[in-house]
Amino acid sequence: MMDKWMKRGFYLGVGAAISGKERFEKMVQDMVDKGEMTPKEAKAMMNEWVEKGQNADTDFTNQTRTMMKDRLKEIGFVTEEDYYKLEARVERLEKLHRENEND
Repeated sequence: MMDKWMKRGFYLGVGAAISGKERFEKMVQDMVDKGEMTPKEAKAMMNEWVEKGQNADTDFTNQTRTMMKDRLKEIGFVTEEDYYKLEARVERLEKLHRENEND
């Protein structure tokens, strides 16, 4: 059930982004057509907005990743880093145990 809602939310977001991009491109083209901005200025503006969008996407991805890690930790999952630290610790303890047995 949750998967279904997540998919719908994703598709809604993609649709809104595409619609917003199309409206923005039309607005910029109208400004060029009216002589309110040059094609070079329009291209620079589009590039700036694309960059801002990419930065926002990166920020969102990082926030989502952090949130997911926190939630997984809350329910008892360990990170891969924590797992390898624990594995190394166990190996050290086993080595110490073997050395003590041989003494």
